[in-house]
Amino acid sequence: MDAIEVMPVTQLIRSVDLSSALYVVATPIGNLRDITLRALDTLTAVDVIYAEDTRQTRRLLDAYGIKTTLRTYHDHNGAQMRPVIIEALEKGERLALVSDAGTPLISDPGFKLVRDVREAGFDVVPIPGPSALTAALSAGGLPTDTFTFAGFLPVKAGQRLERLKSFADQKTTLVLYESGNRLDDTVEAIIEVFGAETELVMARELTKMFETIIHSEAGAFLSQLKEDGPPKGEIVLMASLTGEGQVEVSEEDIDAYLINRMANLGAKGAAAEASKKFDRPKRELYARAVSLQDKARGDKG
Repeated sequence: MDAIEVMPVTQLIRSVDLSSALYVVATPIGNLRDITLRALDTLTAVDVIYAEDTRQTRRLLDAYGIKTTLRTYHDHNGAQMRPVIIEALEKGERLALVSDAGTPLISDPGFKLVRDVREAGFDVVPIPGPSALTAALSAGGLPTDTFTFAGFLPVKAGQRLERLKSFADQKTTLVLYESGNRLDDTVEAIIEVFGAETELVMARELTKMFETIIHSEAGAFLSQLKEDGPPKGEIVLMASLTGEGQVEVSEEDIDAYLINRMANLGAKGAAAEASKKFDRPKRELYARAVSLQDKARGDKG
């Protein structure tokens, strides 16, 4: 977005007299026009803005003609910078904390800074605004009366499964952040823990040109994902959990399911339905269905 497209908004920025504090400021997750007027007021009035990536934040500041001093604060320099920030507050300075996009501390660095600032006796003031988490929930169509935000799951497969299993007894909408190249691994893990019929919503590139929101059962979503390849961009993945987890199914249950459907669908159709329900290979279930048919004929003979 060109700076000139948003420049007229600078006429609405007010000169505000802020007290010394750390202002935690939400910034756009994609579309620069999602910035709030209060955020613009604050970023203009503070003495220093601490940003996760100064290049990303500079783009925002330049768009609105904000000249405030910009410095870095992230996971790698946090231990070094926290005493510097607290010393600045002791001198009466007004400071802002922003992340690359969205609301700081939501799956972003910063909680140690906020904790230390509060423990040192200084105010921390939230300046609310955009968040990929709430944007995805608002448009996803899954229950929002109870939701659980888990950020990014562990990279290692075993740890990822264990993390998901910790939510197995919760009736909630589970919200995750994910990258495109790991999305299929995460969906496979969701299917293993919660089942192929788990209701999913993927929200990608929210507020940007290629914004996409897909609603599907986990099994069908995984099949389409493997066909299309990994999506690009920033992803919010939501799963509607029933609190029951993946129910253990006995071999007798599978046989009964096949027998019940073979009368109308035949062995092939029953195997296809069973494959979706139990997340088992279709070929294996077809052979099983044929064996059940042969056994039934033998019993009649």
